[in-house]
Amino acid sequence: MIEGFKLAALEAGQRILGIYGEDVQSKKKGDGSPVTVADQLAEEIILKHLAVLCPHIPVIAEESMEAGVMPETGSCFILVDPLDGTKEFINRNGEFTVNIALIEKGKPTKGVIYAPATGELFWGEDNKGAFRADAKGLECGDESQMSCKAVSDELLVLASRSHRCEKTNTLISKLENSSIIAAGSSLKFCRLAEGKADFYPRMGPTMEWDTAAGQAILCAAGGSVIVEGGEPLEYGKLETPQGKPFANPCFLAVADEKIISHYGLRSGW
Repeated sequence: MIEGFKLAALEAGQRILGIYGEDVQSKKKGDGSPVTVADQLAEEIILKHLAVLCPHIPVIAEESMEAGVMPETGSCFILVDPLDGTKEFINRNGEFTVNIALIEKGKPTKGVIYAPATGELFWGEDNKGAFRADAKGLECGDESQMSCKAVSDELLVLASRSHRCEKTNTLISKLENSSIIAAGSSLKFCRLAEGKADFYPRMGPTMEWDTAAGQAILCAAGGSVIVEGGEPLEYGKLETPQGKPFANPCFLAVADEKIISHYGLRSGW
């Protein structure tokens, strides 16, 4: 299945790149976030692949959800974000991704993230590990296994480039001996999995399709994604405090769980 996810992401990414250099017009969705024709065309490509690859598994895809298409999920389903980081795409800074993840019993067990502008492909599977490769078109180069780094004296903190809120800034300000790296989209999870950063706090709103593939990859590399209280971020949330199915609470993504205990971050965010 992971190979099918990779091919779907690569093909969708190539379609996005075909639009990337154009003067792209965006529209506002119901939640105020932007959407472009690239989001929609990429999702169509991914859904066609999944219909052949695993027709029996329901798919929750961001743009389909916006259009009111929400199949019953059960304990096993797929989450798709065809273009994560639409603002980054519009601003042409390269930090946008294609995300596909399998959810089993509330946990993301397989995930693929492709960054079309940089040609980076990341994937992870529960109990199999996390990997990356450089892609050109639909072809991948040699894969290398990734693993999170142990926490060090200086904490490298990733923060959203376009969606950083005051609550996130307040939490980061409490971290001693830390430096901030601004980054867009689900690439933040990948940088943690690569061993290039330590910590990604997200106090602002996200949806499950924004985080599932990244969480699968990060956890396969040895990291964690937790909600307040210390439990893992779970999936398939139909009733949420936000009143929207599949909305996430605040979370902390860490390369090393020692960060949580060292800074007393299990609760009180």
